[in-house]
Amino acid sequence: MPTFTAADGTQLAYHVRGEGEPLVVLPGGPMRASAYLGDLGGLAAHRRLILLDLRGTGDSAVPADPSSYRCDRLVDDVEVLRVHAELDRMDLLAHSAGGSLAMLYAARYPERVARLALITATPWALGMPATAEDRLAAARLRKGEPWFEGAYPAFEAWLAGTADFDPVIEPFFYGSWDAVAEKHSALADEQCNDEAADLYFSDGAFDPPATRAALAELPAPVLVLAGELDGGPRPGLARRAADVFRDAESEVQPGAGHYPWLDDPEWFTRRVVAFLDR
Repeated sequence: MPTFTAADGTQLAYHVRGEGEPLVVLPGGPMRASAYLGDLGGLAAHRRLILLDLRGTGDSAVPADPSSYRCDRLVDDVEVLRVHAELDRMDLLAHSAGGSLAMLYAARYPERVARLALITATPWALGMPATAEDRLAAARLRKGEPWFEGAYPAFEAWLAGTADFDPVIEPFFYGSWDAVAEKHSALADEQCNDEAADLYFSDGAFDPPATRAALAELPAPVLVLAGELDGGPRPGLARRAADVFRDAESEVQPGAGHYPWLDDPEWFTRRVVAFLDR
């Protein structure tokens, strides 16, 4: 397992899967170990994936300063990884909450980004959160599912802040609630650093006007991919995020939830590779 040393001395780990041109991958969660990404639906057959375990997650060390979990402070770790990997410019893919980290990185280091793929990434960094209304509207698309009636009230209560997260709502995050999704979901607790997640969006993490202005000038092409059934972001929000960039394309994966590489690996891989190779 390769490691490198962050600017503050924290030992960080990353995992390499596949061969070919490198693709640096930032996980979501927030602050979930990169193991949940697997090989991204077979993307490792086309690219050499460099999957970062953010500080305090997976095989990376816990930092001495917990405030360094804040999203904007993690940008430095991404830059040190780039230097360590000896990449002058890099293709960057980010999932979910990792999308905000990738956007902050691209805003600060635009000359270091060759291509940017944002996968089901709610654009908090742009001041564009997914609302409870968004999430409930997406959830209602699942009304015909056998688990819906038992899960929807719990989902409403969680979004309203009147109840804790209940595992019964997990199916809303997957396009298909099958054995693959159940196994993937069951690993979440052991892969997540809850303390770090609570600090990821701390006050001061984002300056949306400045980030939007910087990304409007980003020369790199951008792919913003949403899942048809995902509530965070819904396809409309993903399209609005794409509009911020100078050179962006928006795509909706049919029948996909928040983890589109699980719902239709072939579709996902084909679309992402087409973007990276354009």
